Amino acid sequence: MIFWFAFFLCIRNQQGWYHPFDMKIPGNKNIYRFMNESPELGSRVYIDSRASVSGSVFLGDDVSIWPMTVVRGDVNRITIGARSNIQDSCVLHVTHEGPWQPDGLPLVIGEDVTVGHGAILHACTIGDRCLVGMGAMVMDGAVLEADSMVAGGAVVTPGKLVPAGTLWRGNPARQARDLSADEIGNQAYNAQHYVRLKDLYLLETD
Repeated sequence: MIFWFAFFLCIRNQQGWYHPFDMKIPGNKNIYRFMNESPELGSRVYIDSRASVSGSVFLGDDVSIWPMTVVRGDVNRITIGARSNIQDSCVLHVTHEGPWQPDGLPLVIGEDVTVGHGAILHACTIGDRCLVGMGAMVMDGAVLEADSMVAGGAVVTPGKLVPAGTLWRGNPARQARDLSADEIGNQAYNAQHYVRLKDLYLLETD
C-alpha cells in the first residue's frame, strides 16, 4: 500500500521520475520547484553551487547568492531586488497563512542590499541600500527603511520599524544613532563591490 501511494505521488518526464512538490529544475543542481512554483531569475544572477533556492522566489538582475545560503519560498514569496547580495550561510524564509497571519508574510528585499554572513531574515521587509550585519536576525513583520543598518549579531524583533538612515544594534535591537553620509554611501559601495565580485565568479563558472 505504501509503495503504491509513493508511486502515484511521482510523475515521469524526460529526465526521469520526480516528486512534484520538490523538484530539481533540469540543468540547475540547486534550484528547486515546489508546489508548481519555480524561482525566477533576472539577468546575470549568480547562485553558488552550494546554495539552495526553492519555490516562489524572484531574484532581480545582478543578485548574488553565496555558499551555504538557503532561500526558501515554500509557503510565501521571496523577492530580492537588483544588485543585492546574500552572503555565505544566510537563511531566508517566510510565514505561512494561518490563524495568526491570515495572509502569511512574504520576505521582500530591496535593491543594493547587503546581507552579511550568517544572517537570518524571516518574513520581513528590507528597504533599498540597507546593510544587515553578520549573524543578525530580522524577524516577522519588521521593516528596515532605506539606507538603514543593523549591526552584526543584532536581533530586530517582530513588527519593529527601523527608520531610514539609522543604526540599530543589540538584542533586542534598539536605535544606536544616525548614520553619517559616508556610512550611507558605503552601503551603496558594498553592493557594487559584490556585483563586480559575482561577475568574476560567473566568468569562472562559464
